[in-house]
Amino acid sequence: MDIKRDLTVKTASLLADEVLKYIDKNPEENLIKVINFAEKLMGKVFPAKNFDKIRDGARDKDNVYRKLFLDLLADIDRNVIKTMLMAMGVEAGVFGTKTVRENREKYDCNIPWIILFDPTSACNLKCKGCWAAEYGNHLNLSNDDMQSIVSQGKALGTHFYMLTGGEPLIRKKDILELAKNNQDCAFLIYTNATLIDEDFCEQMNKVGNITLALSIEGTPESNDARRGEGAYAKTMDAMRLLKEKKCLFGISVCYTSKNLEYVTSDEFLDEMVKMGVRYAFYFNYMPIGHTADKELIPTPMQRKFMYSWLRRVRNGKTGKPMFIMDFQDDGEFVGGCIAGGRNYFHINAKGDIEPCVFIHYSDSNIYEHTLLEALKRPLFTAFLKGQPFNDNHLRPCPMLENPDKLRKIVKETGAKSTDLIVEEDVETLCSKCDDFASKWKVVAEELWNSTSHPVTHTQYWRDRHPDEKS
Repeated sequence: MDIKRDLTVKTASLLADEVLKYIDKNPEENLIKVINFAEKLMGKVFPAKNFDKIRDGARDKDNVYRKLFLDLLADIDRNVIKTMLMAMGVEAGVFGTKTVRENREKYDCNIPWIILFDPTSACNLKCKGCWAAEYGNHLNLSNDDMQSIVSQGKALGTHFYMLTGGEPLIRKKDILELAKNNQDCAFLIYTNATLIDEDFCEQMNKVGNITLALSIEGTPESNDARRGEGAYAKTMDAMRLLKEKKCLFGISVCYTSKNLEYVTSDEFLDEMVKMGVRYAFYFNYMPIGHTADKELIPTPMQRKFMYSWLRRVRNGKTGKPMFIMDFQDDGEFVGGCIAGGRNYFHINAKGDIEPCVFIHYSDSNIYEHTLLEALKRPLFTAFLKGQPFNDNHLRPCPMLENPDKLRKIVKETGAKSTDLIVEEDVETLCSKCDDFASKWKVVAEELWNSTSHPVTHTQYWRDRHPDEKS
């Protein structure tokens, strides 16, 4: 860390302490001052109009995000708020974003803002349609492996890490150590919630830079039909404990053709808010692995519903006091596919470096290549040059919505299947997506052409290299 950066971090830390003390005296009246503080830290990274919108919402007592912010201040452990503010706001938001952008230019390749990795392939559940359920319990990234991933990532500018699996909390002692040793990073853990106990909650708050995304899918019936009997009750018990201990947590929802009705109901969302959930990540079911059921892919009409539903529940006036995003239907806000290192990539428990957590092909491994080397190898370069895979960002994915794109990439780069049980050739995978892609194309084109969309200011490979063809 250079002297100027070190001084900035220390100054921001001291200011954060003072601001939090100040706002505790009267949160509602001093809310704007916190936003002004955030703008002072990150104003050169993000447009001023973003902060103007946030201020407008904070002044509106009926705005759901005002309620969310005040709930966070009232209900989340102070060390967590402070540590996350520093890790996500200063390290990732300010310095990380700047370094990522510089390295994209320097190396002329994708550089991620987020890295996902699997500490273990082990899981104590066997959820229907989950590829990890088939993987067994024999693969783990060592503590040194995980630290190497984070160290290499930080050198590139990446300060945000998501841990998937398997069930990551099988390695919770090692994860706590990793978080403690990297206080300049934030760690989000996707978990089935069955291994959360009082001691882990206390340790999580002590390190301060860990948040959990609990898997849940609607009602007890719709949840347990996929996750096993009693899973819903265990998740709700974990939420009660997390809320009692003032932990920061959200939910992870895989929506399918069978459960979409339940996971989008007002009753479900209201119950989640009541339980202390602060954010929700929604994932479209992907037909990955030899046991996948393509009938679980949401229909085109269900996807169209998700598009409008998402905008309603995220609206400051009509929404819910939690932050909700859908990685498939939010493509228009991020310029399409974010995989292949454009904003993130994934490393499995065997060390294979994959372009996406849902695309199990690779031409590099952490035991043979550095992360930067992987980003410059043929597979990731093909993603870089192919993005966006569709100018209609409601069809962002090279697999689900544009399966011919993935076929071409895998065949031309020679990437190998990384499925840990049964290798899945790209034709077998993509054939499960062809029918949906064809039908969704018609609906998505009509939807795209009949609605307005944000300008993302994204610079793709084709913009930087207009004379070169992908």
